[in-house]
Amino acid sequence: MKLSRLYTVAILIFSFALFGFGLSGAIHKKVKKEIVKVFGVEDATLKSVSVSSELNKDLPVKITEDNFYSLLKDNKLVGYVFVDQASSKTAKFDYLVLFNENLEVVSSKVLIYREEYGGEIGSSRWLKQFLGKTGKDRVSLNTNIDAISGATISVRSMTNAMDNLLQTIGMLQERKVL
Repeated sequence: MKLSRLYTVAILIFSFALFGFGLSGAIHKKVKKEIVKVFGVEDATLKSVSVSSELNKDLPVKITEDNFYSLLKDNKLVGYVFVDQASSKTAKFDYLVLFNENLEVVSSKVLIYREEYGGEIGSSRWLKQFLGKTGKDRVSLNTNIDAISGATISVRSMTNAMDNLLQTIGMLQERKVL
């Protein structure tokens, strides 16, 4: 019995060290799976990116200790991980964006979608439009992102969330935070 409790505590401590403090269990598992798929690393650590409150006021996306991380393997930067929520018609959906070490989008994924309609934004075909984007790029439904019939609100929300994130990344790079 005591060994079982000790084992459970050890797993919890390892999980917190590996994947941050603010990710729920379901999100945590999906983030880990995508990191392994994209970067091929299983035993990497996530370190929260710290941004001053003064700088955070100017950012389109507020950076917290629970949403933006450096991904490290043996203390070497592998990439960056961003997890957040965006609005759909009546609920919010969770999404993940992975960046390589040069802060180029290498993966975007809808982790949990809570609506009956609009879930098509989770298709890899639609999300591929964001690959390769950097802090110097803008994304917009009017210019370079395709709409999806029946998912107008979610498409607009995800596109705006990605554009705000890219602007934030660009500002952090300009100010030499990243």
